Amino acid sequence: MHSNHLLLEEPIRMASILEPSKASFFPAMTKIVGTLGPRSRSVEVISGCLKAGMSVARFDFSWGDSEYHQETLDNLRTAIKSTKKLCAVMLDTVGAEMQVVNKSEKAISLQQDDHVVLTPDKGQEASSQLLPINFDGLAKAVKKGDTIFLGQYLFTGSETTSVWLEVDKVDGDDVDCKIKNSATLAGALFTLHASQIHIDLPTLTEKDKENISTWGVANKIDFLSLSYTRHAQDVREAREYLSKLGDLSQTQIFAKIENVEGLTHFDEILQEADGIILSRGNLGIDLPPEKVFLFQKAALYKCNMAGKPAVLTRVVDSMTDNLRPTRAEATDVANAVLDGSDAILLGAETLRGLYPVETISIVGKICAEAEKVFNQDLYFKKTVKYVGEPMSHLESIASSAVRAAIKVKASVIICFTSSGRAARLIAKYRPTMPVLSVVIPRLKTNQLRWSFSGAFEARQSLIVRGLFPMLADPRHPAESTSATNESVLKVALDHGKASGVIKSHDRVVVCQKVGDASVVKIIELED
Repeated sequence: MHSNHLLLEEPIRMASILEPSKASFFPAMTKIVGTLGPRSRSVEVISGCLKAGMSVARFDFSWGDSEYHQETLDNLRTAIKSTKKLCAVMLDTVGAEMQVVNKSEKAISLQQDDHVVLTPDKGQEASSQLLPINFDGLAKAVKKGDTIFLGQYLFTGSETTSVWLEVDKVDGDDVDCKIKNSATLAGALFTLHASQIHIDLPTLTEKDKENISTWGVANKIDFLSLSYTRHAQDVREAREYLSKLGDLSQTQIFAKIENVEGLTHFDEILQEADGIILSRGNLGIDLPPEKVFLFQKAALYKCNMAGKPAVLTRVVDSMTDNLRPTRAEATDVANAVLDGSDAILLGAETLRGLYPVETISIVGKICAEAEKVFNQDLYFKKTVKYVGEPMSHLESIASSAVRAAIKVKASVIICFTSSGRAARLIAKYRPTMPVLSVVIPRLKTNQLRWSFSGAFEARQSLIVRGLFPMLADPRHPAESTSATNESVLKVALDHGKASGVIKSHDRVVVCQKVGDASVVKIIELED
């Protein structure tokens, strides 16, 4: 692996550390994905999350039925209208997840050094001695001495809510385990994770397919988060499934890397997927804890060079119950930004945490601070070197736009794009200023009616660092003349001025297509 120099501008002025953080229209370039659930599904709380900087809402189908999630999504739409903040929708599949079935929902307490039996007999009642699970093949997959983790929100390292089991013996289909720490399991569902063991469950389950083909189609989801992606084939099969579902052929697939199997096949998964989610909660169990940081750095580097969004999870666990993150967590968020992360995904912190809005706000502030010292110059050189020569036409235009913008200290880059690809390529070079991607709708027809595409492309840039989309008026379709381009540019500039990113006498870099040519131009604003 390349040597990953510290991506910092040396040296940091101590005075700059004490400067107050300036509030801005774009709180941070790094995006925040928030999981909506019990504590974050009212219009009021969701509006607060949007204002605090959430740009993608994640719906986790591991729990809750589609009616529940539909109500939440309807509230999200109301909040989007009232706050005028764009937000994309991500459906997170259950995938190959083993679960304990606790029908009575009574809390189960397990004592250190006692034994508990895991059984595939789902008819049994869950108790301190017996836990029924949803997977028949566990006894065939494990052997004496293997490690199994069990917890409501997975093994957090907080030892009171999750338990560490060691397989003692396999008895037919049952697995007898020794309990390594005392814990109390509360709630209806606990996740079971067998460390470094292949679990023979499909990546897209029948339940997942049902959720995607009903809820997903009805709501035109922007992103599918594919849990427990273990091979490139998993992504190909999901893509094939989506391609048959009308609008969902445009849905982007983010492969969620959660175990050693996914790590082993990382390079080929990255080629197939539209983006990657590094699920550090599960990875921290499958990998020795001291290896997690190294994998994070290597994986983020690969995503950056491929120009594909990388999303990181499990950053401020302690904010589930507290108003402030720990020092370690704050440092971790900043390091994720310096390592090249596009977005931070909040799970339990917003789903069931006591402070969803404050969590988003604090994570955004930490990201903004880290972005100030991100060594763009080193990053730019590394990316150009990695891409090599000859560069493709688009890559060359994108890197030139970023270089020009930095040289003239432009306050913003405006990019006209219809597929969103040009804007994503500009973002790949991590400019220090925001990129306004003006998505020009394309007129398309299925012989029965005409429709405009563009909304998907606009929302899908909401997960890419530094990209801020606006949808141009469909009266200016992509194949239009330069006169309409000028009027769209005026709208974009006005939008930038209104939001405070563009002031008079600023320079702005514009990247657009004129006929068959791509043009990068620098505009200096008079008034």
